[in-house]
Amino acid sequence: MDSLGSLNAFVRAAEARSFTVAGRQLGVSSSAVGKAVARMEERLGVRLLHRSTRSITLTAEGALFLERWRRIFSEIEAAELELTQKHEAPRGTLRVSLPLAGMLMMPTLAAFMRAYPEIKLDLDFSDRVVDVIEEGFDAVVRFADVGDSRLMSRALGTYRRRLVAAPAYLAAKGVPLTPDDLRAHACLHHKFPTSGKFERWPLRGEHAGIESELPKTAVASTLEPLICMAEQGLGIAYMPDFAISRQLREGLLVTVLDDYTDRSGPLRVLWPSNRHLAPKLRAFVDFLAANLVPAVEGEAG
Repeated sequence: MDSLGSLNAFVRAAEARSFTVAGRQLGVSSSAVGKAVARMEERLGVRLLHRSTRSITLTAEGALFLERWRRIFSEIEAAELELTQKHEAPRGTLRVSLPLAGMLMMPTLAAFMRAYPEIKLDLDFSDRVVDVIEEGFDAVVRFADVGDSRLMSRALGTYRRRLVAAPAYLAAKGVPLTPDDLRAHACLHHKFPTSGKFERWPLRGEHAGIESELPKTAVASTLEPLICMAEQGLGIAYMPDFAISRQLREGLLVTVLDDYTDRSGPLRVLWPSNRHLAPKLRAFVDFLAANLVPAVEGEAG
């Protein structure tokens, strides 16, 4: 590899924390990446990476060097894209990671596919924290802040979690006036499939954690069955408002205990910071910002 290629190898290896991943991204062997970085270290007279049999980490000097060259490579990549793709319509495959609740975003994603037929979506739904760079995702959508300096992000808005039930259920069983009243109600719980942990209900102060004492009338690893059960009058469920905006708007579900619930969170799209926003990625980010957030905030009430 030439000097610029060695620098690129260093940046890729440092961000991925792996010579193997860097080699895969560059289309060369892991040993070629390792040798290129070693030659650069010898030329500079400083160690940039600590190597072990299982991983690589940055030295203090390597971290400073990475930050400077990350900005330089971003500018180079941006210039190339501006020249080669200026008049090119967004196209290609876009690999996106979404939370399991992302299935409820499908109307927006379907609208995106109709608006950009040349972009093919490769969607991965998971409740685990993915490594965006090492696993090769172009973007991830998450309902939380993600503290990873390797990623750029755009805030799409916020959502609130609510306790909801069908009017017919409340008419038959009564409206809970305090969290303690939930002990006498049918409760529909969400359990994360990866960890096996139950999702906490959004109760304030001395009522926090009470959900562990509540009846477990039904448990599901995804939200859709719980929404259906709640609509059918089978109990009270805890849902993010974006997932039930239509049901709330049409009166199929109503909220309860709003004065006792206080849990909201950010909705973000994230992508690797060393990548310029290619046309397909820019189109995806802009489309989510223009269409998903109004649906969440405008309908939730």
